[in-house]
Amino acid sequence: MTRLHLETLIAAPPERVFDLARDLDFHQRSLADTGEEIVGGRQGGLIELGEEVEWRARHLGWVWRLRSRITVLERPHRLTDVQVHGPFAAFEHRHSFEPVVGGTRMVDEWEHRAPLGWLGRLADRLFLARHMERLLVTRNAALKLEAERLG
Repeated sequence: MTRLHLETLIAAPPERVFDLARDLDFHQRSLADTGEEIVGGRQGGLIELGEEVEWRARHLGWVWRLRSRITVLERPHRLTDVQVHGPFAAFEHRHSFEPVVGGTRMVDEWEHRAPLGWLGRLADRLFLARHMERLLVTRNAALKLEAERLG
């Protein structure tokens, strides 16, 4: 199991940051380089508890489909999404939003298990974990920029 922990300080209130984190239209814009597009489930707007969305995107030279479900939604404090179907053996992405002086500390806790047994574990060590971290850092930078711009 690979675990990633990222913290991002954002000069915006937790409610704004939380809503951007679950805004499917913003998600597509923030990861446009991967060609992320919604192909099933909730088609846009703010995803809610129990809802699913299915994405198609290009990662690591391949086009993937991934369906995730929101399993925890406590506005504006916590949000968790898990893979229902997709390229990972499993993943869980926990987001938390803590008010701090001047804004919000957004914390991402990402855990995934690569598919394909030992071959997947090797790929994870060689490039998958780094790819996921870069993807989360890119997304968080875009979210920070947008949340602060809206201020």
